Amino acid sequence: MKKFVDKIKWTKRRDGADEVPAEPVKKRVNTSVFRDDVKLALEVLQRGGVILYPTDTVWGLGCDATNEAAVKRIYEIKQRADSKALITLVDSEAKLEYYVSQVPPVAWDVMELNDRPTTIVYDGARNLAANLIADDGSVGIRVTREEFSKELCMRFRRAIVSTSANVSGQPAPQCFADISQEIIDAVDYVVAYRQKDRRKAKPSTIIKLGAHGEVKVIRN
Repeated sequence: MKKFVDKIKWTKRRDGADEVPAEPVKKRVNTSVFRDDVKLALEVLQRGGVILYPTDTVWGLGCDATNEAAVKRIYEIKQRADSKALITLVDSEAKLEYYVSQVPPVAWDVMELNDRPTTIVYDGARNLAANLIADDGSVGIRVTREEFSKELCMRFRRAIVSTSANVSGQPAPQCFADISQEIIDAVDYVVAYRQKDRRKAKPSTIIKLGAHGEVKVIRN
């Protein structure tokens, strides 16, 4: 794996060229920094690498959610036991049924009505890396609305892991400036887009849904 990391380390960028004027999403999506970051992040994901990227909540460590070796690297970077399942992002509700054997009807209401990013833990996970799924067969999936992570998921055409960019037990970074150098050095590509955004982000709400519509709030 070290040989692979050395091969693609050149793609890492910290040039700070991510400052984008407050414009409508369509215009921001067309900026050169945005396009370059999406392109380079995709190349790393397709090679089984790990990226550091902005999401609809905190900055995240990401990889191909179907690649067991890539998921293992994220556990190693976070120094976290693989018995603690990771969250996965998709770009649309339509993708859920590929990764979950049966989406409870209440899930559609939760996604429609909740006004903040919400991760839903579903039973019956499938088509994902085995070490991404909890021992009880469940997985946490969130439909992202944030422009970068949504575009990345859409173009990658697979679910992407999203776990806070910190060593396990340490505080989750609220913005890029909070991320430790240890984490930055451990990944294969650091997205430049939104690095100068100093707005304080929070982790998502997490709700677990049972097969019969039971709702359990895990994190507010």
